[in-house]
Amino acid sequence: MTTIRNITAKETYPVRHSVLRKGRPITSCHFDGDDLNTTIHFGLFEDDILQGIISLFESSNHLFDTNRQRQIRGMAVLEDNQGKGYGKQLVQHCEKYLADTDCELIWFNARENAKGFYQKLGYTIHGEPFNIEGIGIHYIMWKKLRI
Repeated sequence: MTTIRNITAKETYPVRHSVLRKGRPITSCHFDGDDLNTTIHFGLFEDDILQGIISLFESSNHLFDTNRQRQIRGMAVLEDNQGKGYGKQLVQHCEKYLADTDCELIWFNARENAKGFYQKLGYTIHGEPFNIEGIGIHYIMWKKLRI
């Protein structure tokens, strides 16, 4: 059985390190804004063992014409559990969480190998791919929560 609950930024580090920052120092798992009281971290647990993470940052991207935005960062599922629907559960949890707020739009930088996953969840690519040094090709993706 899986559950999703709030966790701290530091609790995201083992999954961030294993999936998103492999081979880099553990300090690379700390993101600017992780500890702000406006940032929310969720963990997906299977039998009380952390399997996936996602963080919501209060961050506006000038490419979109609303100020009521949230940015997803650090979404990751441990490799042994990818393909089980955990990532989808985490993204949908964030969407439901934000549905009762004044947030109008979710955006993020998606890795090249994850863009199809997000497209299946209704997210749209904005602009051309770009490189994040040391990490790889990314796409800005977004989804409007309110019309």
